[in-house]
Amino acid sequence: MILSPASQTPVSAVLLAVSLLSVLAYGWVAVSTPKATSDHIQNPARPHGVLMLAWAAHLLALVLDIAGFGQAQAGARFGFAPALSMTVWLVIAVYMLESRFLPLAGVRRVLALLAALVVVLALLFPGESRPQAASPWAPIHWVLGLASYGLFGVAVLHAALLSRAERQMRQMKPGHGKPQEPRPEPLMPLLRLERLTFQFVGAGVAVLSLAVVLGWWFTPHWRWDHKNLFAVLGWVVLSGLLAGRRVFGWRGRRATRWLYFGALLLLLSYAGSRFVLEVVLQRSV
Repeated sequence: MILSPASQTPVSAVLLAVSLLSVLAYGWVAVSTPKATSDHIQNPARPHGVLMLAWAAHLLALVLDIAGFGQAQAGARFGFAPALSMTVWLVIAVYMLESRFLPLAGVRRVLALLAALVVVLALLFPGESRPQAASPWAPIHWVLGLASYGLFGVAVLHAALLSRAERQMRQMKPGHGKPQEPRPEPLMPLLRLERLTFQFVGAGVAVLSLAVVLGWWFTPHWRWDHKNLFAVLGWVVLSGLLAGRRVFGWRGRRATRWLYFGALLLLLSYAGSRFVLEVVLQRSV
């Protein structure tokens, strides 16, 4: 754990400082963002600027942590918590870009809370050093895997927004009890939101396919361990979702359930298996 006195170095002190800065900034964004208002209403400039600061500090913490600066052994350091932290960082990056053009109501507060949590988690569980990779292609495999995590994380976020928008539309229809009070937050058009969701799923499947093929190619002895099994099952489910949408026109709850299930399998693939090894069993790879 990075917080233990024995592990304190100048680099770990900087890592601690930027991580705490990121957590505090994310916390300020979460507190200052009303729960049920749009990101474009009620002084969006200041929270967005603080979110940029938190996001930049988050990036610096990831670089210092994963690159393994200041460690006794040279090489990358990785584990389940940095993987989750990088995934949330990528999701926030896409959110900040999209929020300048599209109304993403009520998202900033949830993402800020989630980001603060994963930054603390990565600080407590930085993973283990990997001075030698199994292959020169291994870093590319890791980057592709993280990118697919981020893309599917964004797809899940859009799917949750889509489900929320559909529920609100059903509530506004006549015959659903008391008339609902008008909400101050604009909703992204459903068709655009649905299209974005599947675009991110398609991109995630493409990147995940490259990651799986590359991992199989450079691994001398392929094993059907928990990580590989869940990764392939997740790929099958998410590819099946794309095929079902193209052939049968899947949408709505059926499509989002497939997406959530596939994303859960991928989460169990690396982050879940590494959590069991690092925290539950306290073993190294």
